Amino acid sequence: MKNKLLVAACLLAGQVLAQSTSSTSTSKYDPKELFHPLFNMQPGNDFRSSSGAPGPRYWQNRADYKISVTLDEKQDLLTGEVEITYKNNSPESLPFLWLQLDQNAFSDTSRAAKTTPVTGGRFGNLDFNGGMTITSVTIDQGKGKPVSVPYSITDTRLQVRLAEALKPGGDAVKIRLSYAFKIPEYGSDRMGQLKRKDGIIYEIAQWYPRMCVFDDVEGWNVLPYLGAGEFYLEYGDFEYAVTVPWDHIVVGSGELINSEEVLTKDQIRRMAQARQSDKTVMLRTKEEVTNPNSRPKQSGQLTWRFRCLNSRDVAFATSRAFVWDAARINLPSGKTALAMSAYPAESATNDSWGRSTEYVKGCIEFYSKYIYEYSYPVATNVAGVVGGMEYPGIVFCDHRDKKDALWGVTDHEFGHNWFPMIVGNNERKFAWMDEGFNTFINLLSTANFNNGEYNRERGTMHDIAPALFGPTEPIMSIPDVQQSRNLGILAYYKPGMGLKLLRDVVLGPERFDYAFKTYVNRWAFKHPTPYDFFRTMEDAAGEDLGWFWRGYFYETWKLDQAVREVRYIDNNPQRGSYITIENLEKMAMPATIELTETTGKKTRVNLPVEIWQRGGTWTFKAPTTANLRSVVIDPDEKLPDVNPRNNSWKPDAQ
Repeated sequence: MKNKLLVAACLLAGQVLAQSTSSTSTSKYDPKELFHPLFNMQPGNDFRSSSGAPGPRYWQNRADYKISVTLDEKQDLLTGEVEITYKNNSPESLPFLWLQLDQNAFSDTSRAAKTTPVTGGRFGNLDFNGGMTITSVTIDQGKGKPVSVPYSITDTRLQVRLAEALKPGGDAVKIRLSYAFKIPEYGSDRMGQLKRKDGIIYEIAQWYPRMCVFDDVEGWNVLPYLGAGEFYLEYGDFEYAVTVPWDHIVVGSGELINSEEVLTKDQIRRMAQARQSDKTVMLRTKEEVTNPNSRPKQSGQLTWRFRCLNSRDVAFATSRAFVWDAARINLPSGKTALAMSAYPAESATNDSWGRSTEYVKGCIEFYSKYIYEYSYPVATNVAGVVGGMEYPGIVFCDHRDKKDALWGVTDHEFGHNWFPMIVGNNERKFAWMDEGFNTFINLLSTANFNNGEYNRERGTMHDIAPALFGPTEPIMSIPDVQQSRNLGILAYYKPGMGLKLLRDVVLGPERFDYAFKTYVNRWAFKHPTPYDFFRTMEDAAGEDLGWFWRGYFYETWKLDQAVREVRYIDNNPQRGSYITIENLEKMAMPATIELTETTGKKTRVNLPVEIWQRGGTWTFKAPTTANLRSVVIDPDEKLPDVNPRNNSWKPDAQ
């Protein structure tokens, strides 16, 4: 999900390097803390190996869904039924099941509402009497007709109590629920409705009861949905049907499987053309939006049917106001997918949503090459009230966005189709494992798109260091525990910049990229924990990174490298020099030092992080042959140094 204040919060005023002959600061550094031998030493097991890979007995449960809903536009009401086939692959018997009713957060009596400040907030939803009404819960355990079962609803969770426990090792149960809910106008920036001149745009998510995850780490994962922490979901196959007024266009996760019933012959022809075109093809123009002939019937209702395989969720959008276009996505294997955009006529301009499908195609083709091939048949971008939110194969972005703003949010939300849609981490606890990873890959995608069209210079690591180290909470804290103002740094920017540091400074692109892809391939469509990521990166890159994980992710430690002292050997510049650098804060990183002699000669010295293992100062011999004009540590400003004033040395006479 996008945080629009992120860039503004991080681009602080640049700090000018001051001339200094030595550092007089007191060091806070303790190598025994940073390089603690027992950190990250929990043993692996048969389920999760010590290498970071799924173990030989790794398991996860499965949930397949069949959903049917109807939109009552006059009442803004969605009514439906869902059948969930839940398979217990765990080694435990399950006497009860937990489901998520996240729509209940959009009620003024929910925990989400009661934990929203009176001033409101991005995830607040005050003064709306919403929530999901459950009218029927039955189960079928293969012993005859479905039977009603006792159930209990606590805020955003529903417990189903089984008459007979679900056996381990593959036993399955069918759960059928009937439900309804009023669609909020603003559903915590995840869903909602937008009124446009040609009709309402409904962006529908969290719209059916979903299984909670039962895993080998915590058993049932039942954290309530409060807004900031997103989702943790099982994988399975989805079939869903959406019944809407005849003049609506529906776009959703997965593939439309009844085109001949809901599209005109012209639209079917144009869709076929788009599947063969690298240029955007209009499926319904803005001039056709109000033309009844752009629909296959002119009264009543239409049912749109979709299928989405091996997914953790589905979402959809529907409106009579949609302009609709598409183009082909070229995948590395030679397969293709379809990029689509749906937006109101007001947004159909060449500097705005008219380029949306180009953006969708560009970022998905890049990520498919860099990380893992895109796994859904369609990728749809929807313009509406939601500022930026991701679901498998479909994202919701702000209808007002233009140019680099629209590229940025589109790129970010579709980056989420890798984290967490393909790599299914627990967003509710570890938002950084998808938001931070996504922020990192967005940097690479933006540099690549259209020869860097939107690749703006946004300051160095020195500029953003104060923001990165500003929050008092570590990255490794639950989103709902973090101060709201810090979420953008701790979930998005700080972990994203941490991966950039690993790639640019610690490991180098080749080692990092190999390890990162290894992680994705190991955990595609599975449930990794932070330890699985840390261990995979270490094993695949061949580097003990415990010092980095601890200092950057588990603690709030800062980084401050300095040039402490410069001495010529035997007081003779021609015989070389001794340079002493120091580490003044509790975090450490490798060091790059640039020496400039009065002759103009420049020398770079690269030192590994191990120089800090025995203490906070390090002296090295430099083969200089003339007086030094300057010595600068971190000359390219690649490190988030909180005090760059002590990064340079110049002789007193200058």
